[in-house]
Amino acid sequence: MKNDFCYMLRVRYSECDAQKVVFNGRYVDYIDLAATEFMRATWGNYNDLLSKGIDLQVVSLTLNWKAPAHFDEVIAITVKPGKIGTTSYGLGLDFHNHENSKHLLHADIVYVMVSADQHRKMEIPGQMRQTLEKGAPGVRVNHSGT
Repeated sequence: MKNDFCYMLRVRYSECDAQKVVFNGRYVDYIDLAATEFMRATWGNYNDLLSKGIDLQVVSLTLNWKAPAHFDEVIAITVKPGKIGTTSYGLGLDFHNHENSKHLLHADIVYVMVSADQHRKMEIPGQMRQTLEKGAPGVRVNHSGT
């Protein structure tokens, strides 16, 4: 975990439900934020991808909760590349409470690479594959205010 890409965020009051924990649907937002920042660290600005005619679509998302997150906690989300196919790739994300390292959630997300104009499947370009395989070890994006 220490050397993996890490995205940090602070749980806001509006993200919690009547049970006083993060509402389950908000984790998808958190996954999107962490995955987007991972891809920015790996491939650069998303608009640059679009200008090259490349876009991404989510085709699978699996979440496994371990423990709840609460208002004002800082969550550290590590992101690692998973299986990389011809046109698709996966990311594994692990959520931990930043203060006590308690494991909160594991998620697997799969993207398919598509053309930006017609949204047709396309092969992952060689250079993008290479940078994805490396990931973004040691990169930390901190939006938690700590």
